[in-house]
Amino acid sequence: MSLFLTSIRLASRALARNTLRTILTMLGMIIGVGAVVTMAALGNGAQRSVETDVRSAGTNLIQVRAGNFTRGGDDSNIPSGLGAATTLIVQDADAIRTRVSGLKRVSEMVRLRGWVAAGDKRFYAQIAGTGSDLPLIYAWPLSSGRFYEGREVASRTRVALLGSAVQERLFDPPAGVGRTITIRDQPFTVVGLPRTTDEDHSETVFVPYTALQDLLGISYLHGITIEAEQSGDATRVAADVTALLRGRHSAHIEAANASVQRLRQGGILGNQMPQAGALAAGPPDDFTVKTQAAEALTKGLYTSVAAFVLANMPKLDEVNMQEMASTLQRAGTTMTALLAGIAAISLIVGGIGIMNIMLVAVTERTREIGIRRAVGARARDVRLQFLVEAVTLAMVGGAIGLFVGVVSSGVMTWMLEWPTAVSASSIALAFGIAAAVGVFFGFYPAQRASRLTPIDALRHE
Repeated sequence: MSLFLTSIRLASRALARNTLRTILTMLGMIIGVGAVVTMAALGNGAQRSVETDVRSAGTNLIQVRAGNFTRGGDDSNIPSGLGAATTLIVQDADAIRTRVSGLKRVSEMVRLRGWVAAGDKRFYAQIAGTGSDLPLIYAWPLSSGRFYEGREVASRTRVALLGSAVQERLFDPPAGVGRTITIRDQPFTVVGLPRTTDEDHSETVFVPYTALQDLLGISYLHGITIEAEQSGDATRVAADVTALLRGRHSAHIEAANASVQRLRQGGILGNQMPQAGALAAGPPDDFTVKTQAAEALTKGLYTSVAAFVLANMPKLDEVNMQEMASTLQRAGTTMTALLAGIAAISLIVGGIGIMNIMLVAVTERTREIGIRRAVGARARDVRLQFLVEAVTLAMVGGAIGLFVGVVSSGVMTWMLEWPTAVSASSIALAFGIAAAVGVFFGFYPAQRASRLTPIDALRHE
């Protein structure tokens, strides 16, 4: 250990003799490591951005809606449902949280279409009352402000988040954190401005569902949004939620079905009531449960066509998950190959610079090597000294390059709004590569110095 520390002191002293040459030698490593760190940060940021966009697309979401009316369901022996219902309640959402496995988040939902005003400007928007988890479910970034919190939902606080289209219509310039909007003549304070690419969300005002319940004078829910932990598990979660709600709503479903039967017997409903074939599958529910993937695929289709499509794609969400995983893996592989190519070129150039300057150092210090060998230094002592110098050059250059890479990543994020993410693994990799380059390119000059004989070295002019 003492020999190693002595070698470090000697290496530092030797490198400090010619500061400019040392800095120029390290420049290759600084540029190489800085490029590696910057590209790794860009790659990580891009991958996280893609994952966020995929997550925002909602392929792992399940939507529960109150009521269940299905157009044309009798043709496929599908119960037509009970129309609008007020039986979906907050306790149902709590039961889903506690009794269904594989869930990540659950958010209650109450909806309203109405005028939203700010000063003399008005906008007819969708108003969504949600739980505090909805922004996390869709992974919305924030332009400014914050999301409302669980305590504000529980205390029925009148706060709001504005979609981008609503911001532009109500405020000029489009910003509004801390401002007040009115919904049905009731004031709501704007606390956050989420940034989303979804057109429906951009035209929506989000408020705590409890505050919107107070505004509408209701205690029930219009829907529940559920996020599954895994996209491929969405179908199973939807089935479990359906079974749970069917059990909780069984009394109402049976009572409503009995009422429909009596009306049909009296000839009031005509052909609107589900036919015998449809009822064979059981009484219709007073709710609907759909995965986001199934809903997107069957949107706008007649019920019989939608039923045929879903019957032939029973594992739709698993297919989507596999496709997304495959796409992300291909993108990651391409990015890795790109980073490897840039790193190899940059670091080879830096390593050649280190080897060149170390060969020059061996030539300049040949007489010094001869004196050290003459007074008892062994060949391995000389080899270690020059190897430590090469590694020190590489490590110091790598540390400076790491700093340059982190700073350049931050500058790119600030100036170009390009997502970057500097991970601990990329920092460790940068230091590891710098040390490896120092050892690899410094070994030959160190070996050459150790092979000098004391007599030849002392006679060197």
